[in-house]
Amino acid sequence: MSRKPIKDPLDLLDLSSTLSDEEREIQATVAKFLADRVRPHIGEWFENAHFARELAPELGKLGVLGMHLEGYGCAGTNAVSYGLACMELEAADSGFRSFVSVQGSLSMFSIWKWGSEEQKQQWLPRLAAGEAIGCFGLTEPDFGSNPAGMRTRAVRDSGGDWVLNGSKMWITNGGIADVATVWAQTEDGVRGFLVPRGTPGFTTQDIKQKMSLRASITSELSFDNVRLPDSARLPLAEGLRGPLSCLNEARFGILFGAVGAGRDSLQAAIEYADSRVQFDKPISAFQLTQKKLADMSVSLGSAALLAVHLGRLKDQRRIRPEQISVGKLNNVREALAIARECRTVLGANGISLEYSPLRHANNLESVLTYEGTSEMHTLVIGQALTGQAAFR
Repeated sequence: MSRKPIKDPLDLLDLSSTLSDEEREIQATVAKFLADRVRPHIGEWFENAHFARELAPELGKLGVLGMHLEGYGCAGTNAVSYGLACMELEAADSGFRSFVSVQGSLSMFSIWKWGSEEQKQQWLPRLAAGEAIGCFGLTEPDFGSNPAGMRTRAVRDSGGDWVLNGSKMWITNGGIADVATVWAQTEDGVRGFLVPRGTPGFTTQDIKQKMSLRASITSELSFDNVRLPDSARLPLAEGLRGPLSCLNEARFGILFGAVGAGRDSLQAAIEYADSRVQFDKPISAFQLTQKKLADMSVSLGSAALLAVHLGRLKDQRRIRPEQISVGKLNNVREALAIARECRTVLGANGISLEYSPLRHANNLESVLTYEGTSEMHTLVIGQALTGQAAFR
């Protein structure tokens, strides 16, 4: 007995029934934009290590840049809608979800949450429109998981200005950013500063020869006696609470985005299995292939339900950092396993950029590490369960 096959693996659990009409409409709108403007070119962009910066104003017009923020030209959607947009973005490519996450949840959120009204008025409308691009400088060459050890330092001189020295590494959007949110040690602890492109002493260098996130700009930021007025300082940010709050915003987008990468990989594998004939029948009719597809669909559905649940908690302002760690750890880990397994369904064709699973797997290797490695999120969860910090 045969039945009509399910085209979207998330339909197996009827995920869309858990969403509102507005949430479904936003998801569909973002998906259509990506189908028209990104998917036809993404294989070429990945191969040539090209980020289509010209799409930034279009993403702004679409309303996804800082879409979960209120005011200043931002759409002010709920958290689930933002998550669903991230799901569609990463289903196209992690590089585009990374761009939107860094723009909205790191650069814009740092200004929206911790900036002065003057800073918000100066930067947020332009960033929301995609007229300006932002980046977020926290990670350093020697300090990633331990940001408290950062060596970038800002010293206040007798005239009230700040002098910034140091470097930041692995910074998404760094080479094209019009403004960088930079975190530095001061005599009063960690503080944040807005550093516009063109400020004397501020330079960037793009990181080449990447095997992951190739359709995304990743850069090193360098600061050599960069002089900044006190008005460049984020006045409300004191200590690591400032940058860590921004990271939680970005991690939330990741736990939805990973589901998109896993879904797109699984859809590619199902479609291929239906068309690839061996031993006089499609390989989708073989038990071992169906076991792979079934196991992956169960894992993907569980990850998607977890993402929506955490989105509802966030909309209720009840979400806790360790819950975001659960989502990031689980969903990226499952999506990476799905992408790798889908490649095996495609056989030798799976290494071609004509198909998405190995591209997603390569990208997810970076997603697994950035915004908190799987080891660090494991320890965050462990501390929540035991009350014991095991970071050292």
